[in-house]
Amino acid sequence: MSEAKTPTPTPPGDTYKGWVFKWTNYIKGYQRRWFVLSNGLLSYYRTQAEMGHTCRGTINLATATITVDDACNFVISNGGTQTYHLKASCEVERQRWITALELAKAKAVRMQAESDDSGDDFPSSSPRITQGGGSQNSEVQSALRTLSNKVEDLSTCNDLISKHGSALQRSLAELDGLRLTGEAGDKIRQVTERATLFRITSNAMINSCRDFLTLAQTHSKRWQKALQAERDQRVRLEETLEQLAKQHNHLERAFRGAAQANASPDNKGAAGPGKGEASDEDDDNEFFDAMEEAPEFITVPADPQFHKLVSFPLAAFMWGIYPRLCEPLAMNQESPSQELVPLKKRRTRIPDKPNYSLNLWSIMKNCIGKELSKIPMPVNFNEPISMLQRLSEDLEYHELLDKAAKCQNSLEQMCYVAAFAVSAYSTTVYRTGKPFNPLLGETYELDRKRESGYRSLCEQVSHHPPAAAHHAISDRGWTLRQEITVASKFRGKYLSIMPLGTIHAVFEKSNNHYTWKKVTTTVHNIIVGKLWIDQSGEIDVVNHTTGDRCHLKFAPYSYFSRDVARKVTGVVMDKDGKAHYVLSGTWDEKMEFSKVMQSSRGGENGTEGKQKTVYQTLKARELWRRNPLPDGAETMYYFTALALTLNELEDGVAPTDSRRRPDQRLMEEGRWDEANAEKQRLEEKQRSARREREREAASAPHDNYLALWFERCEDPITGEEIHIYKGGYWEAKERGSWENCPNIF
Repeated sequence: MSEAKTPTPTPPGDTYKGWVFKWTNYIKGYQRRWFVLSNGLLSYYRTQAEMGHTCRGTINLATATITVDDACNFVISNGGTQTYHLKASCEVERQRWITALELAKAKAVRMQAESDDSGDDFPSSSPRITQGGGSQNSEVQSALRTLSNKVEDLSTCNDLISKHGSALQRSLAELDGLRLTGEAGDKIRQVTERATLFRITSNAMINSCRDFLTLAQTHSKRWQKALQAERDQRVRLEETLEQLAKQHNHLERAFRGAAQANASPDNKGAAGPGKGEASDEDDDNEFFDAMEEAPEFITVPADPQFHKLVSFPLAAFMWGIYPRLCEPLAMNQESPSQELVPLKKRRTRIPDKPNYSLNLWSIMKNCIGKELSKIPMPVNFNEPISMLQRLSEDLEYHELLDKAAKCQNSLEQMCYVAAFAVSAYSTTVYRTGKPFNPLLGETYELDRKRESGYRSLCEQVSHHPPAAAHHAISDRGWTLRQEITVASKFRGKYLSIMPLGTIHAVFEKSNNHYTWKKVTTTVHNIIVGKLWIDQSGEIDVVNHTTGDRCHLKFAPYSYFSRDVARKVTGVVMDKDGKAHYVLSGTWDEKMEFSKVMQSSRGGENGTEGKQKTVYQTLKARELWRRNPLPDGAETMYYFTALALTLNELEDGVAPTDSRRRPDQRLMEEGRWDEANAEKQRLEEKQRSARREREREAASAPHDNYLALWFERCEDPITGEEIHIYKGGYWEAKERGSWENCPNIF
C-alpha cells in the first residue's frame, strides 16, 4: 500500500487492514473496529481475534458509493441497506483508506463486468453444485479471472514503466548530447544502461505472466476433472457414513423399544402383530438432533416395527380416510369452492410507496418507555391499512380451518388449528410499517362468502386501552372470534408489541372449542440499521371440549444459535398428557406434523440436568406453506395478495368502514402530506367526541362508550370480560340501513 496522501497509479496489495472508528448508534457513538479490505469486499470485526470466526458486516465495493465528509470522516454505502459512517485517526490515514477503497472498487467493477461477459468461456459453463457448496467451473474461472486481472495490472505497470522509461532515456540522451566528460558523463551512461536493462526486464516479466495465463487456461479442464473426482469421492464417503449412522441409530432404537416393550404391558400390547410388509421409509426419515432453542424434546425416526403396525388398518386410515377428511376435497367430491363464483375481480396492485425521508430519532427520542398508541406518529411510519384490517389478515389461511372442520379425530384437528395459529404471523416477516390506529367505532368487514365461504367483521370497541373485537363465521363449519388489546413499549433499540386477549375457534360438527393467545412481536433496529421483526414466546392451544392441548414454542432469534431462524416446535397431547403428534417448522415458511409412535421420558440424572423426552415419529407431512408474495411486493409495503384487496373500495359497506377513512386513503394514493393533515383532524375530532361523552356522563368513573355491533359480557370459557358479536350488521347491510352508525370520519 502506498503511503502517499493521494492515489497513485500503482495498484495496492490485495488486502488492506487497520483500525477505523465506526458509528454504531446515538448512545455509544463511534467505536473502534478492525476493518479488512480484501477481494473487493470491506468487512469489519470488533477485534482482530474475531477474524477467524465472527464477521460483523460486509459491503461489496462493486455496488458501493464512497463519499468524503471532512478531513477524517468518510461514508460507504451500498444503496440504502448498508451504510458505514467511518472516521480515521487523521487525514493522512483517511486518504490511505480512500485510495485503497477506490482502487479496490474499480477492480471489483471490472471483475464483475468481465464475469458477466465471460459466461461462454467454457462449454460447461452451467455450475454443478456439490455438497461442498460451490461450482467446479466457477472456482476455476474465478482463479483464471484473478490471474488475468493480475496480468492486466502488470501490463498497466509495464506501460507506465515504458512511458516514463522512454522519457527518462530521452532526458539522459539529451544530457549525453552535452558531451559531458569525466565523472558526470560516466554516471549518465551508467544510468542510461540501467534504465534500459530495467525496461527489458519488466517486458520479459509481462510476457512470462501472459505465458503462465495461457498455460493455466489450457490445463483448466484437467484441473476441473481432477477436482470433481475428489469431490465425488468425498460425497460417496459422506453417504456411506450417513447410512452407517442411520443403521446404528435404528439398531439402538430397536433395542430400546424391545426392552421397553418387555418391561411395559401397554407397550407390548401396542407392538402386536400387524399385516403388510415392513416399510422402507426409515432410510428417508430425517434425524432431528437436540437443539438449543427447543430443549423440551427430541424426535427420531420410529422403529421399523411401527411401520408394520401402521400398514393396516392404521395405514388405511392415515393414507386413505385421512386425506378425505383433512386434505383438500378429492376431485370427484363436491367442493364448495368449485361452486362459488367471485363477485368481482379483486385488484392485484396498489400505488407504489413514495420515497419520503424523515428523521425517526427526532420523533422517538422523547417517547422511550411510553405506549405506542399514545405517541403521535406521522403516516410516514404507517402502511395504508388499519389495525382492524391487519386483524382480518389472520384469515389469510382460512383453508386450514376448513380442513380442520372436516377432521373426525380431535387430535388431528388440533394439528390444523395449531398450524392456523402459526400462519397468522407469516404476513409480518417483511411488514415493518405500523398500521393505522382505528378510531373508536371504526369497523371493517371482509365478505368472502361467495369466494371462500366466510364473513368477517371487526369493530374498535375501546380507545384507551385500544381494543378491537373480531367475529368471523364460515359456511364450512367453523366460527372464529377474538378481542385483542395491543400493549406496546418503545425500549430505545427495539419495540415490543404484546397482544393481549384470547382467540376462540369453534367447530360446528364436533362442537370442539379451541382457545389460544398470541406471542410477543419485537421490531429491532428502531433507530439505527435495517428494521427486522421477530416473534417469540409460547402458545398453548387448548381444546376445552376434549382436554387436548398443543404447546407451541416460538424460538427467539439468536446470533449464536446453530438452529434455523424463526423456528416453531410443538407437541399435541391428549388430556392424559400422552403425545400424539409433533409439529415443526418456521412461522414464516411452513409447518409439518409427524405422528408419534412411541415416547420415552428422561430421568433426573442426565448429562445436562433433566434429560429430554425422545419421540419416535413417522415421516413428517406438510400442514401449511406460506403463499408467495405478489410481483413487486417490495414497492407495495410487502403486502400479500389478500392484503392488497383489503382497502379496495366496495359498495354497501358501513360508513364507519376502514375503507372510507380519508387519511388512510390519501396515504395509499401517495399524498402523504395531505394524509398527515387529515390524520390530525380525525384525531382531534375523536378527542372532542370523547370530551363530549365525559360531559354527558360526568358521574361515570370511566368512558361510557358502548360498541354498536358487539356487546360486553363475561366469556363462559375463560371468564374474561370481552365483547361478543350480537348480530345485526349483515342484516343492516342488506337493508342499507346505517342510521345508527356514528359520524367518525
